[in-house]
Amino acid sequence: MSALYNVRTRGDGAESPSAGFAPSSIPEAKSSPTGASVRYAHDPTKNWYVLRATYERAQRVYDFIVADQKDSDAYIAMHFVKKNIGGKQKRVKEPLVAGLVFVYCTEGQIREYVHKTPPINFVRYYYNRCIVNADGTNPVMRVDYAKMMNFIRVTSVDDDNLMQIDPEYVHYVSGDMVCVTSGKFAGVKGRVARAAGQRRVIVELEGLALIATAYIPAACLEKCE
Repeated sequence: MSALYNVRTRGDGAESPSAGFAPSSIPEAKSSPTGASVRYAHDPTKNWYVLRATYERAQRVYDFIVADQKDSDAYIAMHFVKKNIGGKQKRVKEPLVAGLVFVYCTEGQIREYVHKTPPINFVRYYYNRCIVNADGTNPVMRVDYAKMMNFIRVTSVDDDNLMQIDPEYVHYVSGDMVCVTSGKFAGVKGRVARAAGQRRVIVELEGLALIATAYIPAACLEKCE
């Protein structure tokens, strides 16, 4: 059992940025945003932890961890938005899920980052509010490896229609899980829903975020486990 938990059940804010890459691949090296799918290779000694960084400093945390000499890595989800800058429409990269940094490492290493690393001493654990321990505390948020890989796959797609969405604006067609079989989002798994007026696939990280793909034609979907 993990000993990672907070002092008392309470609300913690969440904000965030990230580095993305092609949906069909995972970065090969820490310094590269694209490459062979070996960057986040499964390691039974590691977990995906969730940290939060206030004052828009998530990128600093990400940069520090990927440059660190430890056997760890990080991910933050970004997307492009159109903004009027100097009278011209430009695509600007912004955080998709604000303030959250996903860190792939051992339990000992995540403790070191949070408690013993001065350059990022502002970072804090993000706690799982869906679970309450016997002593009234919440455990540190962890994300299942397969779910995290699916999240990375969908949030790495360069598409202006990719969005984080509020649950109240999601209307699921059914509870069936589907897999996108072709197009930019090929390989992404989720549930079909109508969101923002279109059929999309919704990828959920429970307690963290709902991510909606762009419009997906029915012919590009098939049921999966």
